Amino acid sequence: MRTLAQTAFSMLDLVPVRMGGTVAQALHNALDLAQHVERLGFTRYWLAEHHNMDGIASSATAVLIGHVAGGTSRIRVGSGGIMLPNHAPLVVAEAFGTLATLYPDRIDLGLGRAPGTDPHTMRALRRDRPETADDFPRQVLELQALLAPPVPGQRLIAMPGAGTEVPIWLLGSSLFSAQLAGQMGLPYAFASHFAPRFLMDAIRMYRAQFRPSAVLSKPYVAMGVPVIAAPDDAEARYLATTTYQRILALVRGERLAQRPPVPSMDGLWNEQERAAVEAFLGVAVVGGPDTVRQGLEHLLDATQVDEFIFVSDLYDHAHRLRSLEIVNGVK
Repeated sequence: MRTLAQTAFSMLDLVPVRMGGTVAQALHNALDLAQHVERLGFTRYWLAEHHNMDGIASSATAVLIGHVAGGTSRIRVGSGGIMLPNHAPLVVAEAFGTLATLYPDRIDLGLGRAPGTDPHTMRALRRDRPETADDFPRQVLELQALLAPPVPGQRLIAMPGAGTEVPIWLLGSSLFSAQLAGQMGLPYAFASHFAPRFLMDAIRMYRAQFRPSAVLSKPYVAMGVPVIAAPDDAEARYLATTTYQRILALVRGERLAQRPPVPSMDGLWNEQERAAVEAFLGVAVVGGPDTVRQGLEHLLDATQVDEFIFVSDLYDHAHRLRSLEIVNGVK
């Protein structure tokens, strides 16, 4: 059985913008957070692509990856993920090929098949391009070919990009990407930080379908984990109300800017909304050091994943840094 000490710890950042704050502050905090988790020994720091969301500043994902990689020295930096249907594979190959050339052996390319936004914004991103999520397997193969060493007669070359062989991950919240990642022999990350329902089924399918490849000899699974850690359980529960309010706003279609914590969520949500938020955060770990350790050990016993990718959205940046320091201390 795997132990926490044997499990990689990593970070997923949506670059949250808090109510009354600025995008500039959020971007500054993102780099500071990446430097912090690098000092803690985290394996990777990923940024997620989202568009047209007022509380999330990670839309220009490749640009931010370059900014963070330039401000750190060891930690792997990448996308969790690039929503491939929004982009031509050649453009992704050139962007990540450039990043991999600037920061060798430090760039990850996590790919998702959903648009990561609303239909109106999706049309604005894609214009007249007909690609849909159903084209995802073909797009992944095309991207792999563009990042591989060129072959004689190849007419389309990603420059930079060709020969960089940037590590590709498949991301997902359903069984589709789990099956595809297994069949392609790629590492797989499940988005249990917001959609935990199919976590166990997806892990089982990925491992059952896995075929060794040139990049991976055995399955490698990461899972997203929302985590709010504080010196004691009571403070952690209080700080977690920032996350609860944000998910509640998402459920209601309201602004996603981070709200300060509140003493109680009573009166802010109804029972149906509370159930929706709790389902969204089904694998969340909230508490003091002992509670966090027990929660992570429980998840690890159930899944035997190779890596936890933490999401820790707190209103106060200093509390966010402290939260991840506490999490790291439970190893």
